[in-house]
Amino acid sequence: MKYVIIGGINIQTYLDKWVASRAREVERKPVVYPEARAARLVRLKPAGFPFRDVHRTYPLNITDEKLFEIYAREQWIGSTVARGDYLFDQRIIPDFAFRVIKVLPLGEVTVTEDTIIQIERMPEELLRITAYKFKDIVGHEDVKRKCKIIIKYLKNPGSFGEWAPKNILFYGHPGTGKTMTAKALASETSSSLYLVRATELIGEYVGDGSKRIHELFRNASENAPSIIFIDELDAIGLDRAYQSVRGDVSEIVNALLTELEGIQENKGVVTIAATNNPALLDPALKSRFEEEMEFRLPNEKERLEILKKYIKKFPLKVAVDLKEYVKKTEGFSGRDIKEKLLKAALHKAILEDSGEVSDTHFESALKAIPSKPKPPKEMFG
Repeated sequence: MKYVIIGGINIQTYLDKWVASRAREVERKPVVYPEARAARLVRLKPAGFPFRDVHRTYPLNITDEKLFEIYAREQWIGSTVARGDYLFDQRIIPDFAFRVIKVLPLGEVTVTEDTIIQIERMPEELLRITAYKFKDIVGHEDVKRKCKIIIKYLKNPGSFGEWAPKNILFYGHPGTGKTMTAKALASETSSSLYLVRATELIGEYVGDGSKRIHELFRNASENAPSIIFIDELDAIGLDRAYQSVRGDVSEIVNALLTELEGIQENKGVVTIAATNNPALLDPALKSRFEEEMEFRLPNEKERLEILKKYIKKFPLKVAVDLKEYVKKTEGFSGRDIKEKLLKAALHKAILEDSGEVSDTHFESALKAIPSKPKPPKEMFG
């Protein structure tokens, strides 16, 4: 199928729509409009993010297509697009892309207040997101016990009144399961999950950040029961003594404080924030979290369980004594064990066309891991 470039934009020619059987045989000239016309229709398809990011919520779950149309038209009014172009969201989910799959009239068009904007439903197979359960989380028994109150609340928000669990702080070493636990909570309670990094709440212009925060909480409230998971909270919530080092984010912090304070009821919404450095958080922000849950590095028993759990999914047989590698992975998080040891060992075995993963592959993977400086003991104490 031939494509042409008009004004730097890749588009399919007019006849591709109507003479698909001849699209690869006939040389055609594009239909060129001297200027973009007002769009009667723009049909979009969720395309995702330009970079894979495990912290992002994907695929997109649009519950009200008419409401999305209003949201989209307001954001992209005045934009000139053609079939094959991309439009990027810059409000609730910054940088999430929508591909333009149809425009009327054909060619380049401009979105106006009268443009009909449609969203194409994603195939059912793409909507199957990995659903974590608490049984999938190794260790963290104290955290899972405390999370039972969140589960009870999200399953029956009306029964708690003013005693509802609202703001929870997850803290601890990277890769210990904070995000997985938030996903498990959402899965166990059939709640909407809003995964965002704190830095995504910072806008380009003054007022953007606070607007994004208020829209995030409003959206979560409208789709309750919901969990808002804000990762890397310290990126915006540093103690004011450190603010001069990283710039002024008081506007964003104040907006977040307002939401966490509960001026709006936000019934059925639980906010969970995660940080690796709780000691660096601003006291005013930290005080808004009524519960703090620590995620510790796995002990020997838990490391063995993690190794067994992931090896069950290996496409190759594993011919090693796992207990030996329990000792060699002291100080590793669950993510370190999976990504730096197991995945690396498996890939080495596959590259060698080996029928099994041996000690040689495990040892090679361990040697390739750079030593990490241990954080001060008082950081999580």
